[in-house]
Amino acid sequence: MQRLRLKADGRIVELLDGREIPLAPGMPAATLHKPASEAPVVRDLRLRTKLTQAEFASRLGVPIETIRNWEQGKRSPRGPARALLTVIAHDPEMVFAALARR
Repeated sequence: MQRLRLKADGRIVELLDGREIPLAPGMPAATLHKPASEAPVVRDLRLRTKLTQAEFASRLGVPIETIRNWEQGKRSPRGPARALLTVIAHDPEMVFAALARR
């Protein structure tokens, strides 16, 4: 059974043998949490899911302007949004399926 922890800064880590391991395969953990690199990370994640900005915003339940601001570096995802993006990086299909049920 996988044990996960949501950190105060929005990161999700896996607890393994008393250690916290960042949960974002395919992306270096450091790039997920540096404000200067948020824009490329969000854009790359959206492109990996093969969604337009409008589709990505709709699936996340946020305005398209939010996605644009993240991708242009005008704003950075924080708290729950950052956690959600981290989980999407891990398993996009599972997250989008869960979000579709709401």
